[in-house]
Amino acid sequence: MPLPIIAIVGRPNVGKSSLFNRIVGWRHAIVSDVAGTTRDRLMADTDWEGRRFILLDTGGLESAPEGEIRSRVQEQAEMAMNDADVIILMTDVADGITPSDTIAAQRLRTTEKPVILAVNKVDNDNREFNIPEFYELGMGDPTPVSAYHNYGIYELMERVLELVPGTVLDYEDSDSFEDEALEEYPESLEDVPPQAELNLSIVGRTNVGKSALLNAILGQERSIVSPIAGTTRDALDTQFSYRGREVVVVDTAGMRRPGQVERGIEKYSVIRAVGAVDRCDISLIVVDASELATAQDTHIAGLAWEMGRGVIVVVNKWDLREEQGRYARAEAEALVRERLHFMSYVPVCFTSALHSHGIGGLMDTAMDLWDERRRLVGSRDLQFMLADAMSEHSPPLVKRNRGVRARINRVRQVGINPPTFLFTVNDPRLIHYTYKRYLENRIRDAFGFDRTHLRLVFRRE
Repeated sequence: MPLPIIAIVGRPNVGKSSLFNRIVGWRHAIVSDVAGTTRDRLMADTDWEGRRFILLDTGGLESAPEGEIRSRVQEQAEMAMNDADVIILMTDVADGITPSDTIAAQRLRTTEKPVILAVNKVDNDNREFNIPEFYELGMGDPTPVSAYHNYGIYELMERVLELVPGTVLDYEDSDSFEDEALEEYPESLEDVPPQAELNLSIVGRTNVGKSALLNAILGQERSIVSPIAGTTRDALDTQFSYRGREVVVVDTAGMRRPGQVERGIEKYSVIRAVGAVDRCDISLIVVDASELATAQDTHIAGLAWEMGRGVIVVVNKWDLREEQGRYARAEAEALVRERLHFMSYVPVCFTSALHSHGIGGLMDTAMDLWDERRRLVGSRDLQFMLADAMSEHSPPLVKRNRGVRARINRVRQVGINPPTFLFTVNDPRLIHYTYKRYLENRIRDAFGFDRTHLRLVFRRE
């Protein structure tokens, strides 16, 4: 089941990013006193008290000198209404109710989506006395919080999680397992039913050729193709066959709204692109050959990485640069991999959707990646790999634990799509992240996992 989406909306500088960081648990979003710092929507696959969901930190709802406040506030609210499962409308007790707050509340009241009103910066008794003012917004009981001081966050999240069907995770002693989710893994994967179809999503910024790419893949005019950014307003699921294999492809709206002049306009992204990543197996991240792997592309790739989804970077409109030769292609691929340094293994394909160039190679790559993500490795082979890896490079001594060394006794594959490997160890806290990376690389080298995300789980024996 797709993960619930919780969106934080509100005008600039009310503390949305601070709240985002509190919920996620680390400094994922940049926090600044300067209004408009959050230029791109940030997102994270996270959990709270064992409930998993996708959290989105949006750019601020702001006015423009030309008086476009109403349309911009409504546009942001419209996206949240259409695609989020729960919306947190954030306000600032120090500023009181502003026209932006009023317009946002008016629009959000018309939706059937649940909205929780959070009043931020309530960090003393005097400010708490001002809470009743926010009843005027007609959004129900306001929840006082101070994201900076971690006040009221648990109460807010209790209200939010009552409204979403989050996936429940079971935890044991966090001191021993570092809050690692403990799922019930099968002893054998032989009985795992094969997935009948590949779910493929097409995501990316506006005007990079996503709809044209879909049409080139399908070989027909399934989506409207237009050079106008933002033409695609709804996600379109299409089922087709490729070389006898069933594929479901989703075309999504762009990750940035039309226009690039006003700073505020750049903040508007489409939440349904996040939902498409959540319910797909492989995401085609489409980038423009003239603007490779921007920060927004990195954000969506990071979300796919957190979710363990397969990723293929599609450099579209390559016909505009093809005359520059092979050197330009190698240079472009190196630049993409540099900017996606945390996913250096992802395949990079070059296409011209307009002329249907490179489409066959792209689909063949997707099928190869799909097969790789469903590959099974026998426990015997994994044990030999582990023995060789530990004989060549033992886990380092952990000084903070009086020089104790981790002892890994067993490894077995417990999942596919992505391939998941469970290591039983005397104490998971003793496994340094560099040694995890070392073991991951050994698995890749030994069993040919060259292009997919791998998930390594360490559990006390």
